[in-house]
Amino acid sequence: MIDLETHSFDIKTSGNCHLTDITAKVQDVINSCGFVEGNVIVFAVGSTAGITTIEYEPGLMKDYPAFFEKIIPSNVSYHHDQTWHDGNGHSHLRSALQGTSLSVPFKDGDLLLGTWQQIIFVDFDNRSRSRKIIVQIIGKKSE
Repeated sequence: MIDLETHSFDIKTSGNCHLTDITAKVQDVINSCGFVEGNVIVFAVGSTAGITTIEYEPGLMKDYPAFFEKIIPSNVSYHHDQTWHDGNGHSHLRSALQGTSLSVPFKDGDLLLGTWQQIIFVDFDNRSRSRKIIVQIIGKKSE
């Protein structure tokens, strides 16, 4: 039998391409629900955030924001900024490029990630916030 459950958790971020490793929180949701095999969808609520996987290490913690600053600079005026005057047009574009969800398989209750692969939340907005992350699991539970 296949089961489906949806859960969420909140994190605090500082904005400006702040990266947060959420792997353990996602794994905790799977474990607390008793799932043993299936897929988990991780979704960032909001249009200025992103979800991806990287090796969560100090070098990439600098490289990742620098990459986005090169391709979608924060010091450029965007039409969105002229509409809302909130200065975060770059944040919306970065989120759209990055994407706000990720699907990861799991087996024997464990996420099937590579040794140096973590699930990260990226806050592209230009201010600190409290963010909601949805975790939806589809799969088999332990019998």
